[in-house]
Amino acid sequence: SLSLYNLGMTATSLTRTAQQTFLTGLAIAISGAVLFSTKAIVAKLIYRYQVDAVTLIAFRMLFSLPFFAAIALWKAKTEAPLTNGDRGRIVVLGLIGYYLSSFLDFLGLQYISVGLERLILFLTPSFVLLLSVFFLKKKIGLLEWMALGTAYLGTVLVFIHDAKLGGANVALGSAFVLGSALSYALYLLLSGELVRRVGALRLVAYAMCVSSAACILQFFVLRPASMLVQPAAVYGWSLVNAVLCTVLPVFLTMIAVARIGAASTSQAGMIGPVSTLFLGAVILGE
Repeated sequence: SLSLYNLGMTATSLTRTAQQTFLTGLAIAISGAVLFSTKAIVAKLIYRYQVDAVTLIAFRMLFSLPFFAAIALWKAKTEAPLTNGDRGRIVVLGLIGYYLSSFLDFLGLQYISVGLERLILFLTPSFVLLLSVFFLKKKIGLLEWMALGTAYLGTVLVFIHDAKLGGANVALGSAFVLGSALSYALYLLLSGELVRRVGALRLVAYAMCVSSAACILQFFVLRPASMLVQPAAVYGWSLVNAVLCTVLPVFLTMIAVARIGAASTSQAGMIGPVSTLFLGAVILGE
């Protein structure tokens, strides 16, 4: 009887430990999602200082590059070298997923509210599904079609509401953000096999280094170096954008995936757009 009692106590202890691990992982995933979505709020605050999207994203990547470069160097020293093919794929993914997607997103934020921007980006999983249908010949069930229709209908309703207030600029901004969502969906679709071979943390670090180089190069090609001189508030918010809204969410997401799995982490990420709606109302008065 004593042995059975001890076994029962051990099982209960293990169950509580598993539950605590899951709840901790869930909290980490939610924190990462909220911080990553907050970049839209920070971008709006930076735009108040007459900074354009090219300059904004350049500062963001300038401040975040040292962190990702350090991880990339660590991974390069501790893991097997990449093949030339994988290097080429990482460059393409970095340009599509983190450079083009981020740039289009920040361009769009110049014209639309953070609420509409988040809702459009919320369609990214549906774009992944649709791309899978066309390129991977995946079949979509009736329930999935209904979910897609509901998501698009909701976005259209918000777009119509914002269009009445913002006019043609809302259409332009929405088109930019839509391009961002499509670009990131393509990145997710193409990175599936590579992330299993290279590793998630290594892939993100390398891709972010590629993206950073592209964003910084773009700035010096399109803007004079004198635009690096900005008010102190721009540097401060750019540092927040880089550390709290870029680097930290990436690490939090990776930790969450390790604790509760990719599926649960992805579902927890759905709180991001909702948190942005509230933050947009409280901080920006939207």
